[in-house]
Amino acid sequence: MEVKTSLLDNMIGVGDMVLIEPLSEDTFIENLKKRFDHNEIYTYIGSVVISMNPYKSLPIYTAEKVEEYRNRNFYELSPHVYALADEAYRSLREQDKDQCILITGESGAGKTEASKFVMSYVAAVCGKGQEVNKVKEQLLQSNPVLEAFGNAKTVRNDNSSRFGKYMDIEFDFKGDPLGGVISNYLLEKSRVVKQPRGERNFHIFYQLLSGASDDTLKKLKLDRDFSKYNYLSLDSATVNGLDDAASFRTVRNAMQIVGFMEDEVQSILELVAAVLKLGNIEFKPESRCNGYDESRVKDKNDLKEMCELLGIEQSVLERAFSFRTVEAKMEKMSTTLNVAQAYYARDALAKNLYSRLFSWLVNRINESIKAQTKSRKKVMGVLDIYGFEIFEDNSFEQFIINYCNEKLQQIFIELTLREEQEEYVREGIEWTNIEYFNNAIICDLIENNKNGILAMLDEECLRPGTVTDETFLDKLNTVCAEHQHFESRQSKNSKFLTDHSLPHNCFRIQHYAGKVLYRVEGFVDKNNDLLYRDLSQAMYKANHSLIKILFPEGNPAKVNLKRPPTAGFQFKASVGTLMKNLLSKNPNYIRCIKPNDKKAAHIFTDSLVCHQVRYLGLMENVRVRRAGYAFRQAYEPCLERYKMLCKQTWPHWKGPARGGVEVLLTDLQVPAEEFAYGRSKIFIRNPRTLFFLEEKRRQCLEDLATLIQKIYRGWKSRTHFLLLKKSQVVVAAWYRRFAQQKKYQNIRSSALVFQSFIRGWKARKLLRELKHKKRCEKAVSTISAYWHGTQARRELRRLKHEARSKLAVSVIWACWQGTKARRELKRLKEEARRKHAVAVIWAYWLGLKVRREYRKFFRANAGKKIYDFTIQRIMQKYFLGLKKMPSMSPVDKSWPARPYGFLDGTHQELRRIFHLWRCKKYRSQFTEEKKATYEEKLAASELFKDKKALYPSSVGQPFKGDYVEMTKNPKYQKLNSFVEDKVLVADVVSKINRANGKGAPRIFLLTKKSLVLADQKTGQVKASVPLPDLSSVSVSTQNDGFFALKLKEGSTSAAKGDFLLSSDRLIEIITKLHCIGATSADRNKINIDISDEFLVQFKQDKVCVKFIQGTPKNGNGVACKRKNNRLLEVSVPSP
Repeated sequence: MEVKTSLLDNMIGVGDMVLIEPLSEDTFIENLKKRFDHNEIYTYIGSVVISMNPYKSLPIYTAEKVEEYRNRNFYELSPHVYALADEAYRSLREQDKDQCILITGESGAGKTEASKFVMSYVAAVCGKGQEVNKVKEQLLQSNPVLEAFGNAKTVRNDNSSRFGKYMDIEFDFKGDPLGGVISNYLLEKSRVVKQPRGERNFHIFYQLLSGASDDTLKKLKLDRDFSKYNYLSLDSATVNGLDDAASFRTVRNAMQIVGFMEDEVQSILELVAAVLKLGNIEFKPESRCNGYDESRVKDKNDLKEMCELLGIEQSVLERAFSFRTVEAKMEKMSTTLNVAQAYYARDALAKNLYSRLFSWLVNRINESIKAQTKSRKKVMGVLDIYGFEIFEDNSFEQFIINYCNEKLQQIFIELTLREEQEEYVREGIEWTNIEYFNNAIICDLIENNKNGILAMLDEECLRPGTVTDETFLDKLNTVCAEHQHFESRQSKNSKFLTDHSLPHNCFRIQHYAGKVLYRVEGFVDKNNDLLYRDLSQAMYKANHSLIKILFPEGNPAKVNLKRPPTAGFQFKASVGTLMKNLLSKNPNYIRCIKPNDKKAAHIFTDSLVCHQVRYLGLMENVRVRRAGYAFRQAYEPCLERYKMLCKQTWPHWKGPARGGVEVLLTDLQVPAEEFAYGRSKIFIRNPRTLFFLEEKRRQCLEDLATLIQKIYRGWKSRTHFLLLKKSQVVVAAWYRRFAQQKKYQNIRSSALVFQSFIRGWKARKLLRELKHKKRCEKAVSTISAYWHGTQARRELRRLKHEARSKLAVSVIWACWQGTKARRELKRLKEEARRKHAVAVIWAYWLGLKVRREYRKFFRANAGKKIYDFTIQRIMQKYFLGLKKMPSMSPVDKSWPARPYGFLDGTHQELRRIFHLWRCKKYRSQFTEEKKATYEEKLAASELFKDKKALYPSSVGQPFKGDYVEMTKNPKYQKLNSFVEDKVLVADVVSKINRANGKGAPRIFLLTKKSLVLADQKTGQVKASVPLPDLSSVSVSTQNDGFFALKLKEGSTSAAKGDFLLSSDRLIEIITKLHCIGATSADRNKINIDISDEFLVQFKQDKVCVKFIQGTPKNGNGVACKRKNNRLLEVSVPSP
């Protein structure tokens, strides 16, 4: 394969747009198309790389290509992204310059793939080693995780990044990667609740439903059917060429490599499932007595399942969807939410939950991939961010994306000019100012702190009173009316009053890439990005491990009445930080272009490419590069390439390279104004001069090729003649040898034929004998097989006949039994009907007798009869009224009201009997584990109720036992093997030091036989105490976690004295200690001493521990301080 030695060799079109002649937009597009048609997808503009998305795989990213571009000059080979990556990496390693690679372009242009190629090239050329390879693998595997949660299928791209990403890769002095830091910008969280037609939600939702196991989906309360979830669009649920199930397995593997724990992965999937469940919650209106509409949840099943996933009380979240609490200074006011507001609150919660989860993911990945060393590091940044966006309907998202691109264009032009100027000064060439469009005026229009659009939007959002998108537009029309890059039909500028291309509810900004029309609808809401405080507080109450981290503002103890920063303010600050970071590094640019909207190979749409060339500012970039000298090259390669054009420099020039170039240009009579001599480079002003040199070189090479061909053909003809002469002698000798060999072979072959006929006849005779013998043996086997088969079929027929006979008997018997049963049923029904008729007739007869008897004695005995009848009817009505029983919950104390005073005793007795019955029913549902839990809670109540101030806060907390996950945490394996019995309590406690009253963390393990204290970091056992050596436990009456374990005097464990410990789970630890002593027959019950002052034995001395109420210096916590050698004083906050 031919290896190029220069960018100019065998060019298809022009490899560097700076050299294109003549320069116009048409020639620029034509050159891109010509190179694209020949699979040349990369083109340079000086040091900038233009990348066209080929929409197919090309064989230009192999390991051989990596080696080909490794340690080569930037312009030495064909344009390639590897050349830019190699230039950046070598500058970082050899010149100690921090680098950044800026990758821009619209969705579908290949930005993400370009960043992957850059990272894979750097990973391939940097050092090797186990630790280095681990770091490289973690950096590379962070991409699938972020793509799953931050990418989605759009109409333009099946794997579109819906967030901006900037990754700093950190290297040591040798150029080996140490770690990295990822920053994300503006996740498109509105996609969570609504997707445009033909697009999907984020990949992770579809990957989870397609790739998770049935067991995992059952735990997450999910179904594989996409149509069951309102947040998932159905028209593009499946994408050709995208295997969601395989992608899910890839993401799980990548998370494992990056360093996610299994419980973290489960928590993440639970939040993703909760978002899906949240989208299925629907509301219905309900009118209140005050005339206001209130929203209610229609079907509470999805709400219930979501609350179970997140560990939230259903009633708390349901209230947060129906009411909103507004706080102002010392006042609180609760207002109802109508259905529209409830749907807004639901979607706001879903967007915030997902976006905060994504931010947590980025931070968690940063924790895993960050550099472990604190020494000075070299940094290479890779920026993959949205390109300039001009849609039919542009909103707030497009506005801030285009603002970011304005800033990037500003820094791009500034750094490009600075690089040009530095090279001119370095080479000693006079610098002339270059006229170009400075977009600082557009940036100021957007970001000015007083009159900028973002500042006015924030001011409008914070203004009291009615705030709408129309009032915001009115403010823009007032302040920005005279700005030359702002256009609005309602502004004071009269020239736009009749512009029908500019609707009344829109404004237009003239960006560097063209005019963009923005619709103000939604600007205020999207900038506010409001999440009701009730929802934040409801989320904070969750028992889920991640929710409290994601919603810290929901903490009631840290209520902040100040409004959170707006989305525009946050993005502006992020862009400012990004620009500051980029300015501190040496920039490298990759401009990505999408050739067509069909995502198909071999299609080049001129209008689409032209549109992207304009908004990427590529023509402006070429003009800046061409404003001075269009081409520059070091003297050595320039002389090496063109030395054949001058007789004095051909074939070897013995002087300095610069002198050779001067002789060469003088001999070719190139005008002096067309070039300039730098200290190490020759600068050529016009591309025509370069092409003139290339044409002369091509002609010279043709002449040299003709001369070489002539000399070669003469040499070849002479060599051929001498070879023919020598060959004739050799052929004659070989022919004579061949003739004698042929004669010998004929005689030998005749003898062999005769011998073969004799051997064949003998072999055939032996074969006939063997075949006859084999046929006889085969006949015997066949007859035997047929006989055995006949016997087997006879036995089978006999067994089938016997089975059919037995089946017939069974069927007949079953039919007979059914007939008997039906007859008996019919008889019983008839008998029941007769008995019922007799009972009815008898009842009527008794009634008739009573009525006759009443008529006979009515006047004489009427009062008593009526009284008895009335009492009987009242009793009957009372008992019938008790059919509607109260709730079966034992804690429900409701009971129907007593109708009459004389039933008071009966009423109370029935209430007592019903309560005992439902308590029995409730207890019968308990499992053995739950019974044990309630027994422990009951024991805790007997020990501490009304005795210990800490007890009420522990009532609602379940006794979990293992709080350090002994079996899952690998560093506690040795400790786990040390404990033989089942661990009843495993928790981190503080062991109080007598010398200073400070605590040291220890692992506290309690089994049925002993308690163990171990070091938290190493898991090394510090003390092991058999429970028979424990005499009593002392605690205070205050709201603290201090307790003293007192050991029996003279026991082996009492050598070092008693233990003074502190734990947040004091109630659980002491309760379980007491229960173990109560259930063991071989030891005495452990005494629990509750007092605000008790003695603790430390070795040979006794120290008094005294508890006082006060305010500790370190805040609201409990503080222990040594007063003297015999007193430790514990300050407990006042209740």
